Amino acid sequence: MTAGLVAEVGGWEPRTITSAETLDPAPVAALGALLDSGAPELTVGQVLPPLWHWVALPRWPNSSTLGVDGHPRRGDFLPPIDLPRRMFAGGEVALYGELRVGAPVVRESTVTSVEEKKGRSGRLAVVQVTTLLRDPQRGDILLEERQDLVYREAVPLPDMDQLSDSAEAASITPIAPLVREDGHWRFVTDPTLLMRFSAATANAHRIHYDWPYATRVEGYPGLVVHGPLSTLVLAEALRLAQPRSALRLRDRNRAPLFCGASARVTVHRPSADIAEIAMVGGDGETLATLSADLATPDPERREE
Repeated sequence: MTAGLVAEVGGWEPRTITSAETLDPAPVAALGALLDSGAPELTVGQVLPPLWHWVALPRWPNSSTLGVDGHPRRGDFLPPIDLPRRMFAGGEVALYGELRVGAPVVRESTVTSVEEKKGRSGRLAVVQVTTLLRDPQRGDILLEERQDLVYREAVPLPDMDQLSDSAEAASITPIAPLVREDGHWRFVTDPTLLMRFSAATANAHRIHYDWPYATRVEGYPGLVVHGPLSTLVLAEALRLAQPRSALRLRDRNRAPLFCGASARVTVHRPSADIAEIAMVGGDGETLATLSADLATPDPERREE
């Protein structure tokens, strides 16, 4: 944690939240229906695909604890950083055991790093949250995850006349969000899809469903596709492309995808044990990447 942010957060200290939970089959079924990818339906007792714990373990905060952006107010679990715009920037997940639909787990979450930086858009802060999922009987670590959350300064609001194209695009309802086309997948969203993913993941961040807030308060050209949704789509493309389980995944969200805009998802296999998946926008910009290690990680060599 940098000295500048130590002063800014006014003595805030990280703490660990521990909870006994169940890998809920209802949101798992909801995500399967949302992606509509053609993969078999997951039922109780089956192994959860990589990253699907994001929907299987929703955490619903009390309404009174939410800030103006829809996220829980900072200063409790997350540090009270004053930068208003929050984005999911990626992270890393290592799977050391099987997570099964309907099974109990113990979740431990801790803020492990807070760092202030200067980016192209100005001042920003990177908050890293580490989560462990344990077997409740043996205490073994089944999954270890690091999530990178980025907080940025406010930006000048766009001219409302420039938002008409985005608003029109957002009104288009795709037949299915993830469609196979000539060796790649096409991914496109509509407002209903974003609302359903927000509900499945207990994500109340208003940039994903509240068009006036997203455009007139945070300055985006339209509704923002969830970073975790983009990453899950990359993982789903990998799951459909090859039968081997991914046991370590490193994801990065480089730029936002906006509602109604189409993106191309590709899977590349540079070697037998590595897969590289990318999401590219219509202008050729890489929006999100996922690197999957298909070799078994050693739980005795966890990275500290």
